[in-house]
Amino acid sequence: MRRVTISGSLRQTQGQSMIETALLLPILLLIAFNAINFGYFFYVAVNMAAAPRNGVQYAIIGGSTPASPKLPTVGPGGGSCPTAITSPASYVCTLVFHDMSFLSNFASVGGVQVCSSTLGVSGSGSSQKANCSRYGTSPAYTPASDPEAPLSVLARVDVTYTLTPILPAFQLPTPAGPISLVLIPNLTMHRQVSMREMN
Repeated sequence: MRRVTISGSLRQTQGQSMIETALLLPILLLIAFNAINFGYFFYVAVNMAAAPRNGVQYAIIGGSTPASPKLPTVGPGGGSCPTAITSPASYVCTLVFHDMSFLSNFASVGGVQVCSSTLGVSGSGSSQKANCSRYGTSPAYTPASDPEAPLSVLARVDVTYTLTPILPAFQLPTPAGPISLVLIPNLTMHRQVSMREMN
């Protein structure tokens, strides 16, 4: 009988598996980390679609609800609205911030601009537009006039948000140079929703 030793071939197979793992690991990490970040991107996109829509819906009916005052020209807290709904008479901006508060880096909400006829209107005839109030560091956006002005006026809510990937960018060091494992950069997103309110 002949004895066959297989220890040498086992060592070769184990070494080959380690090399394959080392070569595939950056690709697997790239796929996994960016799948998480792309999922978070779509989560933010859904929030960015819902928050201004809820705010503008409140803006067109909120002035008619029993316990609701007119929209403020200056928000509480030195020009920015509070980050939680604190009373039945909450502001449109508070509602929008509340909808956005589920995001991981909620402080990146740049600001909210609310345009509503409860703040007054400017212009006359077919160029009549709702007045706007800005909260936070939101840039000023000019609302459009309603096609059926002066019978109707457009209420508008704008939200600006800076998206930071939930997994921060980092690099995997390799002998050939570092490999970046996060593909999504910081993004500034803007979403606006307009709805008609009767004047």
